[in-house]
Amino acid sequence: MAVAARLERFLTRKGISYRALPIDQALNVDASVMASGLPPEDFIRGTLLIDINGVVMAVHGFDSSLDLDAVQQLTGRRLQPLTARQSSRLFADCDPGFQPPIGAAYDIPMLVDEDVLQVDRALMTGGNDHTLIELDGRALRLALAGARGGHLVIRGQGNGKRESLTLEEVADKLQKLYRLPPMPALALRILKLTANTEATARELAELIEFDPSLTAQIMRYARSALFNYPGQVTSVQEAVTRVLGFDRVAHIALGIASVRAFDVPRHGMLGMDSFWRHSLYCAFLCQRMASRCDADKGLSYLCGLLHNFGLLLVGHLFPAEFDELNRLREANPEASMHSLEVQVFGAGNDQQILAVGHGAIGGILHRLWQLPDPVVKAAGMHQQSGYHGEHDQYVLMVQLANGLLKERGIGDEFNPDDLPALAAALGLDDAALAAIGADIDGVAGELDALAASLSS
Repeated sequence: MAVAARLERFLTRKGISYRALPIDQALNVDASVMASGLPPEDFIRGTLLIDINGVVMAVHGFDSSLDLDAVQQLTGRRLQPLTARQSSRLFADCDPGFQPPIGAAYDIPMLVDEDVLQVDRALMTGGNDHTLIELDGRALRLALAGARGGHLVIRGQGNGKRESLTLEEVADKLQKLYRLPPMPALALRILKLTANTEATARELAELIEFDPSLTAQIMRYARSALFNYPGQVTSVQEAVTRVLGFDRVAHIALGIASVRAFDVPRHGMLGMDSFWRHSLYCAFLCQRMASRCDADKGLSYLCGLLHNFGLLLVGHLFPAEFDELNRLREANPEASMHSLEVQVFGAGNDQQILAVGHGAIGGILHRLWQLPDPVVKAAGMHQQSGYHGEHDQYVLMVQLANGLLKERGIGDEFNPDDLPALAAALGLDDAALAAIGADIDGVAGELDALAASLSS
């Protein structure tokens, strides 16, 4: 069948003509759009939202980001995105993720962005992974009859004028347009030392002890109740050999030294205080998961610790815009971080390259700094749900850790995640997920104290 059964019946019943466009089978709608070779600005999508009163579909341009604050103003409802699992139940005759943006075919009330109602033609998924459908403007308006219209997307979005950039182009533009901070000298020396398989605890300790502030932080970490070491720790070398181990000391020292490259305010949901709290919790959880997922514990810790460096780079390069982003984050907890970044940085000037998201920007910086590939990938892809590819185990661990932390109000993103799906992808059952979640409560006080000391 060319399109989903319910969609076909709806279009036939309404006398709405359409054209089916076969394409190569794709993994998701984004891939379908790319595979079609057709202009992305001609596509529309339907975003499913829910509150206590039920589900609605918001229909908007494919290349636009939904503004949930605008949706709330239009409807008077605080709607949240559905999970992939909830969406699949409503569209049982569709391939997962390929629901067509015609909610009426599934008895779902619709909102429609005002720009969509003005188009001469629209392209959309037909409900499966190998077919698109095309409707002319009149046919689209018939299909959307009864939908409530209004401005639904982030301002400046959905006009088809925003060019997409590859990460390679973003990296090239970043280096040409802005003075990116080099890795601090001490961090670089620590990184080189960790690459030497014959490096000793004494060499690491001596390197750290060149810096009194870093020495104090490592000693405070080793003496914390996190490790319950029964004796006294009087030197960095003892911290390495008796309490923390070589990798953990190297990684926390690398993180502390690297942060010195950035000048970012302490306060606010995106400030340095929150950054360190989020990073330490995420690193702790990733290391806990690693032992259950047969992943490298040291790399897992480092992925969690450094995954949000892109946010620091944004704050360092663009302090005024970072302040605006910080205010938007606090005022719009229901909006995705990426949609807010697009709102601040997607204005069509050179800063538009930052609208790819702080995750991608962080991945680019980590690659320039020659950090390990899993760390680069975890930073670059942690905002991309459903990621499958190189080093995806580390990306998924960071995503799951962030999801668990959202439930505790920690982090910069508060949209709900499909935690069972993330856990299943890592081979973690419900018992393991509960145990990992419980681990957070046991160390929260110590991690909060460490975060406060690191940001001061």
